This record gives sequence, C-alpha cells and structure tokens, in this order.
Amino acid sequence: MNIAVIFAGGVGQRMGKTSKPKQFIEICEKPIIIHTLEHFEKNPNIDKIIIASKVEWIDYLNDLLVKYNIKKVSHVVPGGETGQMSIFNGIKCAKENYNENSIVLIHDGVRPFITQELINSNIENVKKVGSAISSVYSTETEVLINEDNSIKSVVKREESLIAKAPQSFYLKDIYEVHLQAQKDGVTNSIDSCTLMNEYNKPLSVVLTDYDNIKITTIKDLALAESIYRRINECIEIK
Repeated sequence: MNIAVIFAGGVGQRMGKTSKPKQFIEICEKPIIIHTLEHFEKNPNIDKIIIASKVEWIDYLNDLLVKYNIKKVSHVVPGGETGQMSIFNGIKCAKENYNENSIVLIHDGVRPFITQELINSNIENVKKVGSAISSVYSTETEVLINEDNSIKSVVKREESLIAKAPQSFYLKDIYEVHLQAQKDGVTNSIDSCTLMNEYNKPLSVVLTDYDNIKITTIKDLALAESIYRRINECIEIK
C-alpha cells in the first residue's frame, strides 16, 4: 500500500497577517492544500491519504474535502507542536491502520506543484533502495560556515542539492526513527531526511522540478500564482 502523509498543521507566521492558515489561502480560486491533495487523489498508485491538520481547522478542512471531491483521505488527525510531531501523528495513524510495509510519501500541504511522475518515482525508488528524497540541484554556490561566520568550506555545485518533498520511506523505518528521536528528546527536526540522516539511515535522491516550491511567504504566494498560470495556460498538464 502507498500512503501520502500530508502535514498541514502550521499557522503560516511568515505569511504575515492572514485570516486563515497558509494552506487554506487560495491560488486561482482554490485553496493551496486542495491543489496539493488533487495530485495524490488522481494518482492510481496512491491508495490512501492521511492529513495532519491544525485542530481548530479540521472541520473546515473536512468541508473542503467534500466540496472538492477528495475521496482518498482516510484520516484527518490533529497536528503536533512542531512539523516533526505533525508528521509523526500522520505516520502513527498509518501504522495503526495499515501494513507496516507500506510506503509513505511525506509531503507539505503547501507544496502544490508536484507531478504524477514525481509521485511515481518516489514510490519506485523506495521499492529499489528504501528511500526517496525529492531534490533539485543548487543553482548557486553553497558554503558551510563556522560559528563566527567564517567559511569552513565551499561546496561543489555539482555535488550540492536542495531537498524538497515528497520524502518517502517504508512506514516501519520512518516510524521507528520517530520513536527513537522522541526517546532522545528530538522533536523539532527540520524535515524527514534530516531526521533519518541523524540516525544514519541510508538516503537516496530522486530529482524534482524547480517549480516544486513550498509556499511560506507572500513572495512565494505571488510566485505560486505565476507558476500555476504558466502550467495551466501554456503547458499541457501532466
């Protein structure tokens, strides 16, 4: 079984003053999270979707799922205090309800420009090597710094990638790492590949597109609207 775990428990503080969390802001008259969910909904390889949502917005989200005919969502669970804990709540729900050998694709609710090809390549890569971290090559030179802001080393651009999402694993593997992290007092790891790397788990890259942005700020929202119009008006949707 292949399960999408979508975390949408944030409040969007970097978006500025808004009347609703960023995942419910609309792009071209449709909420961002619905744009995201529709990609998983229409993919024949995705069996179930689990969403971790901010508690007070669960009823609102459920209404949206009905309105936009999103049928693969099996559970909407409360989000956690951090992104890591929101993801864990979704993974825990999957562990309690589905086979531990299922593949989970962990994805941001505010990352709406994934493709069917990317979803499929994540699944196939997990089957082959146990993980799939959607990534793009860095377009600028990255440097590693010391605590005093001096440059420790310059990373070769051809060896430097930026991790995005989905980030995908076998359910039993990511669940066990989450449990161990919590025992060790780790509850705010920046993302799943960082957490898995901290516990020396093997990670493998699948390439994604530069359009696969996470909408975090007002500038991101403007960029997202531009990407959406370009894809839908100028390019055949994949």
